[in-house]
Amino acid sequence: MGVARELVLVLDFGSQYSQLIARRVREAGVYCELIPGTTPWAAIRDRAPSALILSGGPASVYEEGAPRCDPAALDAGVPVLGICYGMQLLAYQLGGKVAPAGKREYGPASVQVAEPAGLFLDLPSELPVWMSHGDTILEAPAGFRRLAESENSTIAAMADDAGRFGIAFHPEVIHTPQGREILRNFLYQVAGCRGTWKPAAFIEQATEAIRAQVGDGRVLCALSGGVDSAVCATLVHRAIPGQLTCLMVDNGLLRRDERRRVEEVMQRHLGIELKTVDASGEFLAALEGVIDPEEKRKRIGATFIKVFEAEAASLTGVDFLAQGTLYPDVIESTSHDTHNAHRIKTHHNVGGLPADLRFKLVEPLRYLFKDEVRAIGTALGLPEDMVHRQPFPGPGLAVRIIGEVTRERLETLRAADWIVVDEIKSTGLYRSLWQSFAILTPLQSVGVMGDYRTYGNVVAVRAVQSEDGMTADWARLPYEVLAKISTRIVNEVPGVNRVVYDISSKPPSTIEWE
Repeated sequence: MGVARELVLVLDFGSQYSQLIARRVREAGVYCELIPGTTPWAAIRDRAPSALILSGGPASVYEEGAPRCDPAALDAGVPVLGICYGMQLLAYQLGGKVAPAGKREYGPASVQVAEPAGLFLDLPSELPVWMSHGDTILEAPAGFRRLAESENSTIAAMADDAGRFGIAFHPEVIHTPQGREILRNFLYQVAGCRGTWKPAAFIEQATEAIRAQVGDGRVLCALSGGVDSAVCATLVHRAIPGQLTCLMVDNGLLRRDERRRVEEVMQRHLGIELKTVDASGEFLAALEGVIDPEEKRKRIGATFIKVFEAEAASLTGVDFLAQGTLYPDVIESTSHDTHNAHRIKTHHNVGGLPADLRFKLVEPLRYLFKDEVRAIGTALGLPEDMVHRQPFPGPGLAVRIIGEVTRERLETLRAADWIVVDEIKSTGLYRSLWQSFAILTPLQSVGVMGDYRTYGNVVAVRAVQSEDGMTADWARLPYEVLAKISTRIVNEVPGVNRVVYDISSKPPSTIEWE
């Protein structure tokens, strides 16, 4: 992509944490990308990486067909850090011995550091870490020395004088408290990185790339109200002012005040040309009588395409479509075996647009993670409440109404959801939560209001904490906050007489109910 002089490549061998490794490296100020673990050295060499990180993975290195690293990559003089499977691969391919462990290590463990330098510079001699492996290194390759051990791993970390390191634990997860420092030590002490990956540098280089791609052409960008599309539009506008038209389709499934806020920020605050289409009637008609969650998504997607294509056809001279696709979208759309052929996964912000649209894609954020997009949005001058907005599902409130979506039920949920967010914000908890929202259940329950028995709706409240949405834990909101939310919803939202709080984590539950 050419967005930074310093580059660290994560050779991905299928670990569920591979994305997280790349994020942690970027958090340390060094640009990083994922590539397949089996990528030939010639392709790696052409990118001139400052260091390589071998990820974990589900395979055993000694099994037939287990993914291997190109041996030339390990002998090229580029600093290497092997993590879990990556460490075992390093040992195995360089002549060491790897075998099933007598006792597997999954979960929290403690390692004793034998060499407090390099990776472990300025760290305690005993470190809590997160293990996840069933194999162990019986014998390190020639020239390697042991850096640390654990109760069940004689070699929990190893290194040689050629800048090749291996660790049996996962430094990228929050369960290894000093993991960030270990990665920083590898990047700065071993690989000699300087930390040039900053939002300001990205903005400058991305605007140059957009100008080079678009020239004097015109760009269309679909706005959803979320941070990704807002930052994408703002970046394109900065690069080619006067050549961008934004289109917002109001599907009637938005949160309260969302349309007005987007129009205010984009048009009046940033001066971006914005066209808004009220298609709420069409979407509600398409959802009439539909209960199945997947059928809701399909109908919403199909209706969006129909409306978007009709509006796009009315615009002349537009050759480019800007999308807020992020790096996780790119990674998830590409299997571990086919990373070289980056297939585009159409971003949910534009509702699943068809591949045969006549536009050429402009995706300035496709190598960024969400936290980086937020930092860039702040640097671009977007308002804080838009930059730090919690994620919102592509199908909108339709998947937070369990059962049929009607105008009346949408208004009930919109009012309840507004109260949830309002109270969370007023107590200063909003930024600490990944998502917080209301769900309108299909249940009705008996209640008493005044001297009358009621039969009203049941609203569920959901609040979770997460780093990336892949896993999430229910938020332990203070009782007084839950009490205030419940009281306000019952008193202020007609037809609701009961509020419940969801205390399920992901997994086994999902964050959304549908």
